[in-house]
Amino acid sequence: MVTPRTPREGTATGTGESGDARRRVPVEAKKIVGPGTVHSLRILLSESDPPIWRGIEVPSDIRLDRLHRIIQAAMGWCDGHAHQFLVEDECIADPEVGGDVRDERAVRLQQIAPEKGSTFLYVYDFGDDWQHEITVEAVGLPAAAHVRCTGGARACPPEDCGGIPGYEDLLGVLRDPSDDEHAAMCELVGGRFDPEAFDLAAANRRIKQVR
Repeated sequence: MVTPRTPREGTATGTGESGDARRRVPVEAKKIVGPGTVHSLRILLSESDPPIWRGIEVPSDIRLDRLHRIIQAAMGWCDGHAHQFLVEDECIADPEVGGDVRDERAVRLQQIAPEKGSTFLYVYDFGDDWQHEITVEAVGLPAAAHVRCTGGARACPPEDCGGIPGYEDLLGVLRDPSDDEHAAMCELVGGRFDPEAFDLAAANRRIKQVR
């Protein structure tokens, strides 16, 4: 059984405010947007510096299990680990995670983040603890396809590299050919890794493959 995780103490939310000042919306929020609307979301990988982020547009009524898969595709993760959504003090996840969680298949985005400025956390890989701060930037009628990546910056870190601290160490080794671990780390990332690279077209191709 995997134990659901809680946010790291002092984790930023992109607002410059403390955790107590975070703007969160209860799961049972009563204000629900109308049918056919789209949420524009900004996904920021917590503690990444310079920031690693993605922008996506999804239907306001998308289920969280599907949103999980869209986030994975937009970011570039491989979906090989457990995940959860954190809204205020509630954990929403696949019931197979175990523990006291609400079934993500029964919750829709508009319930937890009904309006512009709503925020919540998405956590992937409880070992590496990749925390994503998600903010609703706009809610409105779609200008294009309902599901797409609209922008982003920088490459997704390699899986199983140890979270942000491990990722920073990895980049240091890759920059130093004289490091004893340089060859092994190059093999880990497939020979070459550009932390500044982001391919919008590739992100949207991955999103199109989401079932």
